[in-house]
Amino acid sequence: MQGILSNGSVLKNAVLQRIRLVNPVMRPLLFARHESVSAARIEEHGFESTTISDILKGKGKSADGSWLWCTTDDTVYDAVKSMTQHNVGALVVVKPGEQKAIAGIITERDYLRKIIVQGRSSKSTKVGDIMTEENKLITVTPDTKVLKAMQLMTDNRIRHIPVIDNNGMLGMVSIGDVVRAVVSEHRDELNRLNAFIQGGY
Repeated sequence: MQGILSNGSVLKNAVLQRIRLVNPVMRPLLFARHESVSAARIEEHGFESTTISDILKGKGKSADGSWLWCTTDDTVYDAVKSMTQHNVGALVVVKPGEQKAIAGIITERDYLRKIIVQGRSSKSTKVGDIMTEENKLITVTPDTKVLKAMQLMTDNRIRHIPVIDNNGMLGMVSIGDVVRAVVSEHRDELNRLNAFIQGGY
């Protein structure tokens, strides 16, 4: 699977090149059913078509991690308790009374580095004191391609990324969500190429 993810475009190009280079005499026999099919037909289904919006739709509004949040005035203890109860590694932080106004994000990493390591009390420390603030956040929009989101998360060594648009916060996706989407996309693309070769188009 890792080889497919790393070399998916190479595989597709190799198949397309093979189609273009096939002996013209043999082409009618091999592709009699595909005379109207061209490389462009495959390209329209190409890699990198999945967006963050597709992931959010798959998760659903009620899915764990999509709409979980806390406020800057909540204690770190309550925030970590919520993460544990919902089996997530991060919460979006909003200002009190303003659910759509993102103020930052708090993660397990924040808890470990700024509470445990420093010997602070999670019950007396406010989320706003240790969160990653809005001006330092890495975010994506619903139209961001999944592979672009994966690159952002990898380059910045983060595992959760908020999704925002002009109206505010829409949800959050994790590196797990992104990886699953990429694997699914490449699997679908390979299936389409296989169908093309075997006569499924």
